[in-house]
Amino acid sequence: MSQQEDVCRLSRDPLSLQEVVDAVSSSSCGAISVFLGTTREDEVGGRRVLGLHYEAYESMVQSEFRKLCADLRGRWPGVKHICVHHRLGVGEASVAMAISSPHRHDGQQAIQHCISQLKARMPIWKKEVYHTQEESWKENSECPWSTSARLLTEKLHAEKTRACVDEAAGGGAS
Repeated sequence: MSQQEDVCRLSRDPLSLQEVVDAVSSSSCGAISVFLGTTREDEVGGRRVLGLHYEAYESMVQSEFRKLCADLRGRWPGVKHICVHHRLGVGEASVAMAISSPHRHDGQQAIQHCISQLKARMPIWKKEVYHTQEESWKENSECPWSTSARLLTEKLHAEKTRACVDEAAGGGAS
């Protein structure tokens, strides 16, 4: 690959880390940074998580992926190729991504930003599947519209307001 290339794929098939690495390999790059997201063993409310089920608004994912790639290239112009595969349905690895760059620093920072933004911006939803055969949709706390994000924003705003009030009260006494 000589020109910059971005690949985003949603699949119900098992993900291949080698496939995403191959998609970004380039003789002009000295680094390939990789992230593989897997399902960890977890227990929620006394129920053991057996797996995660993913669904997506597929056409919107492609649009958001193009925006994400533009954002990555704007922040790290040295990024050469970007490949993200996200699994839908139930399976082991849920996301495999690789980014190539001439030097490791850009690729490592870009891969961290990529997974954070993927979780925050992509219309991909996950449902936990428990050993009890129950299922529960999970809110992604990184999404700006999530309850967790809203509560954090409100808490930070309250703390900032309190600090300003305290500073004003202390500043007036001098």
